[in-house]
Order: sequence, then structure tokens, then C-alpha cells
Amino acid sequence: MPVPIKNALRPILVILLLASGACTEPQGNALRFGLSAGAVTLDPRYATDAVSHRINRLIYERLVDFDGNFHAVPRLARWKVLSPLHYRFTLGEKGRVFHDGRRLTAGDVRATYVSILDAGDISPHKAMLSGIEHIEVINEETIDFHLYVADPLFPGRLAIGILPEDLIDAGHPFHRQPVGSGRMKFLDWPGEDRLRLQRVSDGQIFEFITVRDSTVRVLKLLRGELDLVQNDVPVELLEWLKSKPDIVIETGRGDTFTYLGFNLRDPHVGRLIVRQAIASALDREAIIRHVLGKAARQAGALLPPDHWSGHPDLDGYKYDPERSRQLLKQAGYDQANPLRITYKTSNNPLRVRLATIIQYQLGQVGIGVDLQSYDWGTFYGDIKSGNFQMYSLSWVGLKMPDIFRYIFHSASVPPAGANRGYYNDEHADALIRNAEIRPRLEDMAKIYRELQAYLHKQLPYVPLWYEDNLLARRRNVTGYTLSADGNYDGLLSVERR
Repeated sequence: MPVPIKNALRPILVILLLASGACTEPQGNALRFGLSAGAVTLDPRYATDAVSHRINRLIYERLVDFDGNFHAVPRLARWKVLSPLHYRFTLGEKGRVFHDGRRLTAGDVRATYVSILDAGDISPHKAMLSGIEHIEVINEETIDFHLYVADPLFPGRLAIGILPEDLIDAGHPFHRQPVGSGRMKFLDWPGEDRLRLQRVSDGQIFEFITVRDSTVRVLKLLRGELDLVQNDVPVELLEWLKSKPDIVIETGRGDTFTYLGFNLRDPHVGRLIVRQAIASALDREAIIRHVLGKAARQAGALLPPDHWSGHPDLDGYKYDPERSRQLLKQAGYDQANPLRITYKTSNNPLRVRLATIIQYQLGQVGIGVDLQSYDWGTFYGDIKSGNFQMYSLSWVGLKMPDIFRYIFHSASVPPAGANRGYYNDEHADALIRNAEIRPRLEDMAKIYRELQAYLHKQLPYVPLWYEDNLLARRRNVTGYTLSADGNYDGLLSVERR
């Protein structure tokens, strides 16, 4: 039986070869950015999906941002720690004009965060801000945040876009008609598959075009109907696209974390020895080389090693199929009593192919896998409700190490958090609590590294890889820079020659 990771998608290539003979340049001066899924909301207080977050980042300015090692750094404002419970933020001059002409003040900052805290449980960001006791406007440039408990990570929580106070009070529909002070302003959203923004600095118009089929996206790029596509390009087509004189392919290191998750209440995958057998059966290096085009690096923990609290020495379990077979035997599985598990994934073609390869590799050591793929809504609904045995997903754009509480603390099972596998471990809970009470980031980082090493042994997740970012662009489009978290900030400097 041939190894599936070496199978090429020849039918796709044939279709593209037949369809790419003629190229047409896009009409008008707009630069067209291809997406596999559109934004859900343009109100940053309620956005959770990656596309909405990345587009909102262009429209709205925020108090803080993050540097290359994920430390919080000033954006709209600098801050001083007046006491462990008292932070003072002072606004600078950049990004202080909303797109409707009014000036951004401390009152707008307060109104934005109060609207999140006072919105019941509607905003998904409320829990992250629940440590705020009250917010005090000192003057138009200065605002104080008073906390219930000390939180050395607090500045990094203030990365939500700022909205105008009077429009908040008026109940303005920001989700469809955003008003921010970012470097792009909203023009219109004429249909679910087409959103238009305008760069403030020079008036350049950008159209975000949703094309759900990856092959069609490539066709539109070849024909000039799209100018740029970030990620969401079939890996099998990369080398072929590189041969096209009008197309340029660029890659950059990314931090999107992909993993296998488990229902730890299950009598089979809930056993550590079974998860160890699964981890040892996976040839991640071969998958990265043959399927991901070397555009990933093996992962051993949720946070990348270059994160200020990441663990530099973890890269996951080694590929050892013989050890996997031995572990399965110790666990009581053999030909007479084989292990069989159900594996859920989305119906995204790349995710299905990756899942098929994982199914094959697990089958080589005697683990039978029933693969089930669903549309995103059904799949994600099953994961959130705990209706799974094993699944694969990715975490995108992680910045703060307290994500470990949200994902792994025993009190964070849905709907209280994202502990969807029902991981319950007293030692992990204690490490999370101990990290959170440390007043110095250095001490906090040390405990989070200890936690990651412990999770590496316990395997509530099997870490797979950190996926790189990829850009496919028309050759006459230049100046785009890829970011590790996959944001769209490169559009702020891109231009068509």
C-alpha cells in the first residue's frame, strides 16, 4: 500500500493547467485579498474568529500591542504601575483621530472597556478583564485602571480596539459599520463575500474577497482576479505556482499551534498509555516535509519556544512505532482486542488530508481510526460540547501565558473555558495558580515552563507543529511583510507597481 503523504493531487493540477491559459487584470485600483472565510463581526468587543480579529486590527487602534517575544508594548498609550492594583495609561498622539473626524480620548477608552464589562456575558473578552475593579478618567489623555487583585500581565489584556464613546452610548452597529482610528477605514460590506477598506495614508482601497474553495482561489490569483492570498493555498500547488512568472511565493515562520485533542473521560484515549502510543506513532517530520512543504516546525508545547514564557527544550514525542506497539500491548490491545477510535476534523481539504495521513500512520501500529469530517460549524460545535473521542485543531495568535488556565484548568470546562477534553489534574491546577500569583514575570515564566514540561508528560494534547505563514502574490504587488501570528498588517505597506 503506498504511503498517502506522497500522493499528488493530479486532478487539481490538470484543472489549473487548463484554466490558467488566459490572465485578466482586475478592474479599478483596488487590491484584492483572497480569504477562505469572511469576517463574522467588525466589532472588536465580540470578535473571536481569526479573520475578524485580523481585519479589526486594521480598523481600530488599541492601547497595547506585542513584540516579537510576546511582551506587551505601548501602542496608543504608555503605562506606569503606581501600585500592584493601580495602572495609569497616558495616551500619545498617534492613532488619536477616529475615521469620522472626532478625537480619541480617555473617555473613549473607558467607554470601550466598561461596555465589555457591563454587557452581561455577551462579550467573550469579559472574563479576561474581570480583574478590573473600576476605571477612572483623569483627563483627556490619562486613564487609570484599578484592579481587584495584582496582575503583572494586565497591560497585555488591553489589546482590544477602542470605539467612540458617543456611538457606544447610541447603540451604533459597529459589527457592520465600524468606526475606529486605525490605519484603514471601513468603506462598505456589500455582500458576505466582499468587504472594502481604505488605507488612510494614501487612499488605497482593499477588497477582502471570500473564496471558499482553495483551487478556485488559486485560479483567481493566476487570472489576476485576486492580488494576494495569505495561507489557504494547497501545499501540492506551491512548487507549481513558483514556476508561474506572474506569481511570487513567500514564507515566514509562524506560531499557529496545531495539535491532537482527546476526550479524557473516554475509556480508551483517556488513558495516558494510549495517548503515549498515539504520540509515538506519528511521523511528524514526514508530514511536515511531504505535505506541509517544510512550512512548519515540530511543536512540543502550546507556546512557541521564543515566547518569553515558552519552553526551549520541548519538541514533542519522537517517532517510534515499535514503542507505540509495545505501549498498546501493555495497555491490553492486540489483534484479538484492537484499539479503534473516532477522529473528527473539519472538511477543509488540507485538514482532511492531514487527518487521512494520521489515520494511516496510526493504522501502521494497529490503531484503527474512523475518520469523520464535517463542515466547520458542525465540527466546532461538537468540539465545544465534548462530542468527540479525538480531534485536531489549531490555536491561532496566542500571546498571554494565562491561556493555560483557559485551556487546562479543571474549572475551565465549557462554557467556563476551553478545557474541552475535561482535563482534571491537581498538580497542573496548582502550577497554574502558582504562576498567576507571581509578581515578577521572570518567576512566572519559570513556573509556566514547569507546567509545560508536566503537560508534555501528561499529554492532554499531543502537540504536532507550529505552522508557518505563506503568501502568494502577483509579481507586481510588493511590500507585504508576513507576521508570525498571521495578521494582515502587511497590507499597510503593500502596493501595486
